[in-house]
Amino acid sequence: MVNAMYHFPKDFLWGAATASYQVEGNTKNCNWYTWEQAGKIINDQRSNLACDWWGGRWREDFDLASSGGHNAHRFSIEWSRVQPAPDRWDEDAIDRYREMLRGLNERGLTPMVTLHHFTEPLWITEIGSWENQEILPYFERYIQKIVEALKDYTNLWITINEPNILTVSSYILGDFPPGKNNLLSAGKVTANLVRAHAAAHRLIHQIQPNASVGIAHNFHSIKPKRSWSPLDRLSSQVVYSVLNEIFPNALVDGIVRIPFFNIHIPEAKGTQDFFGLNYYTRENIGFSLLRPKELFIRRSHNPQAQLSDTAMIANEPEGFFEAMKWSTKYKLPIIITENGIENADDSLRTSYLAQHIHQLWRAVNYNFPIKGYFHWTLVDNFEWERGWTQRFGLWELDIETQARRKRPSADFYADICGKNGLSSDMVAKYAPAVLGILFP
Repeated sequence: MVNAMYHFPKDFLWGAATASYQVEGNTKNCNWYTWEQAGKIINDQRSNLACDWWGGRWREDFDLASSGGHNAHRFSIEWSRVQPAPDRWDEDAIDRYREMLRGLNERGLTPMVTLHHFTEPLWITEIGSWENQEILPYFERYIQKIVEALKDYTNLWITINEPNILTVSSYILGDFPPGKNNLLSAGKVTANLVRAHAAAHRLIHQIQPNASVGIAHNFHSIKPKRSWSPLDRLSSQVVYSVLNEIFPNALVDGIVRIPFFNIHIPEAKGTQDFFGLNYYTRENIGFSLLRPKELFIRRSHNPQAQLSDTAMIANEPEGFFEAMKWSTKYKLPIIITENGIENADDSLRTSYLAQHIHQLWRAVNYNFPIKGYFHWTLVDNFEWERGWTQRFGLWELDIETQARRKRPSADFYADICGKNGLSSDMVAKYAPAVLGILFP
């Protein structure tokens, strides 16, 4: 084996991604807090302080990112904090986000700001949230207020995080609030999310003409469990279409193609400046009469793949390359807005990271227009309905003391960021199990 380095382009963005509800703590005026209090989180867990960013520990974590070689960071605004009531803005909260952005700028970290990351104010849920088109003017006013307030500190915006996951988890599977299992509701929500993004894209460019605006789309690599089974093939095609195609395609041609009918939203056509891509895993899909609540779909992983702590994620790096290749059809610059694995003892994360960064390099060398990579996540945080049972952080969090402890993967990622590449020496040191695969 020779010593070698896989190099990335100059000015490539390297960072980590976070979301407000998962890191700020004590966010009590939104739908997810109510969901927690209703006992909807695994083991009846609570976010409580989360990572205590609202108490000021964002400074400590931004220092960790900076010292770790990151040159960018993605975080989100909590709508319920800045607009606690329909007729009231919290200027102190907005000032705090302004301070966070200044903190990123001062540390040399390019900010990417997500405007909607799964959470909404309670007063929005009272009008029916995304099922009701009345949400749209409220969302537009929120976008206008925040972009005008923060435009001096960033021009890189994500309007909505994973609209496909929001729709499926909230209105089909019922894992997220409001916990519905209703295909008609899911169709309405998808259309309203498309309308909201289109309006936000237009507004942001009116306020900040040099802005770059996109979504963060979660791509699922989907394979039929039994390739010989027509029902498995059909089920996998349906899941693939619903998860991967409906929303991003609507932003190309202005048509939301829901099974059995189309919704025309012409103002959505051409409303992306970059394609934000989230990828975690590949899934096998099979048909099962025993799962009516899951629309007769059984999800599983390749039995040969390494699995994360809760078996939610399979280490399938080829699926990452598939995701990046698929996203090139939208003919936009691509930013990897999330990628990572839950692994508390860090025994798998370094191999997962090495293999996925290698696939990222392959994609760049195929001239895919990839401009950056954001690892999920910086510090262990509150993982939605899975609570504290999943640990995605480069840094471990002690939720009792708020102490941070560096995992080996944090040093590995720091080397990647600092050298703008992946070397055989790095892999030999941090992920020797895959050295022969990546550097034969």
